[in-house]
Amino acid sequence: MGAPGGSSPPDPPPPRQSFGKAMLNKYARAFFTRVLTPFASFLLRHNVSPDTVTLIGTLGVVVAALVFFPIGWFLTGTLVITAFIFSDLVDGNMARQLGRSTKWGAFLDSTLDRVADAAIFGALAIWFAGDGDNLRMCILAIFCLGSGQVVSYCKARAESLGLACDVSGLIERAERLVISLVATGLDGMGVPYIQEAALWFIAVGSLITVFQRMIAVYRSASAIDNAVSGGDKA
Repeated sequence: MGAPGGSSPPDPPPPRQSFGKAMLNKYARAFFTRVLTPFASFLLRHNVSPDTVTLIGTLGVVVAALVFFPIGWFLTGTLVITAFIFSDLVDGNMARQLGRSTKWGAFLDSTLDRVADAAIFGALAIWFAGDGDNLRMCILAIFCLGSGQVVSYCKARAESLGLACDVSGLIERAERLVISLVATGLDGMGVPYIQEAALWFIAVGSLITVFQRMIAVYRSASAIDNAVSGGDKA
């Protein structure tokens, strides 16, 4: 139901980020914008839509993860997946050049991000459950998959209820991908223990992030409930 007078409720505030993370995002975004803008412009000139790039990128990540990781080709898989992940930056660049950002595009992008994440961590779990023969790592990969989905769900569900989830938390999707792919690639190059350390870090960090977001949403819900209670008493 809309607010009195037909006005819509205000948008939730953007997530709070640490100074270091905010600066890193700022400069990384500026760098990749300069690098990818010519390619994004080329695609637009040839009538390729941002949604098409999103779909192709996700398909590439899923196929590469499920083909290479379950057979232990970690370095090859990481390089191919990384190439397709850049489509996530390209489609956003294309949308900005077109001067439009649709709700459907945002929904599609967010949904397919979850699919790509599931493919990456699911493919690692398949390897460890099979030829990798490591039950502990299999459980870790599955936990990283599930906790990552919950991190995203916390924010999406809160916002659908009109509640604020104004914290980024310790580990978001970008951190999960960078840490897991770098570690997996290094493992493919023969670096010992790096992959297990990375998965433990992602698992613990994601769990902390879930609690951080739950606390933020609880405070938001409590503030709204208290305001409603105070209004009723008045």
